[in-house]
Amino acid sequence: MSLFLDVVPVARAVEVVRSTARPAGTEEVRLEDALHRVLADDVRAGHDLPGFDRSVVDGYAVQASDTAGASEAIPAMLSVRGRIEMGRAPPGTVDAGSCWYIPTGGVLPAGADAVAMIEYSEAVGDEVLVQRPVAPGENVLSRDEDFATGAVVLKAGRRLTPQDLGVLASAGVAAVRVLGLPRVGIISTGNEVVPVEADLAPGQVRDANAYLCAGFVREHGCVPVLYGIVRDDPALLRPVLEQAVAECNCVLISGGSSKDMRDMTARVIGELGEVLVHGIAISPGKPTIIGKVGETPVIGLPGHPGSAYVVLVAVVGHLFAALSGAAVPVRRVRARLAANIPSAKGREDYVRVRVADGVATPVFGKSGLLNTLVKSDGLVVVPAGREGLEEGDEVEAVLW
Repeated sequence: MSLFLDVVPVARAVEVVRSTARPAGTEEVRLEDALHRVLADDVRAGHDLPGFDRSVVDGYAVQASDTAGASEAIPAMLSVRGRIEMGRAPPGTVDAGSCWYIPTGGVLPAGADAVAMIEYSEAVGDEVLVQRPVAPGENVLSRDEDFATGAVVLKAGRRLTPQDLGVLASAGVAAVRVLGLPRVGIISTGNEVVPVEADLAPGQVRDANAYLCAGFVREHGCVPVLYGIVRDDPALLRPVLEQAVAECNCVLISGGSSKDMRDMTARVIGELGEVLVHGIAISPGKPTIIGKVGETPVIGLPGHPGSAYVVLVAVVGHLFAALSGAAVPVRRVRARLAANIPSAKGREDYVRVRVADGVATPVFGKSGLLNTLVKSDGLVVVPAGREGLEEGDEVEAVLW
């Protein structure tokens, strides 16, 4: 009996792969190791930030009322009490008619409620002429204006950026709890597939999919684990898949996802676990397999790198997002189509395009060509209900 099941829409395939995901737990990491990791918990401020009222400009700490009506013609004249040093508490207070010189980042002295910019002030001996009025709070950052004690600094589920690390360091956070890095096993299959270093004999191809998949895995916040090349023999695939399932949070098998009744990948997945989907209404990539062994999702990808990559973008990226706890990193742009794209109703067609100056140009090529992957910038999706797109149509391109 054939394991080739009813073809399902792409949206249904995405639902199925997300339902199989089991997050990889959590761990605590030092801040210097936290870049691009996903926060497991909200991070809250343990104290007010910046923690003191500070100046955001070089100038003079003043009482705003002393500068009312000041102008170049009639400046406000204030007595300069001294200079505030960076990293030190002010040595005095501001009384009516007085001020202190203060650098950017300096602590605002008691009694002051604003800072007059040095650009609009003129020092004359022990006095300063302020040529513009300032309002209360002007050029001042309040002690809790960044974050008040207990406020959420960063929310759970955020993939940490360099900016985030700087904010966390300012908040005194030296380590954070993050989601574990999912391990994704990658198995290549096929009698014709040889290692990348090999000299090719007639009929052989190098193992492009292992590296394509590994790059995609890393790009989506997971860790690739390569299990090498397995010949088209279920007895050889079975122990490798069992090992990968035991060691990883997800397994990708490239090749062997054909419509043939003798399909090796589907058969082995079905013997060790269950096949949930064998066939997606997508082109290229229709014979994709979605299954699981125990609680571990196993995806059978087409052997051709172009088809495999489309399935990774359209379906498998959603699985990695569910495993890693982060959103799918997708860049989309609107563009006008430069040429007609034919399609067949009932399936989603993913067509490679070049995008420049608001124009999406289809990159057509014979099935099996690899150069269309590197000559294109992304994909345009022809919906299942359409018989193609026409030149001049406004489309949304999903960029690589």
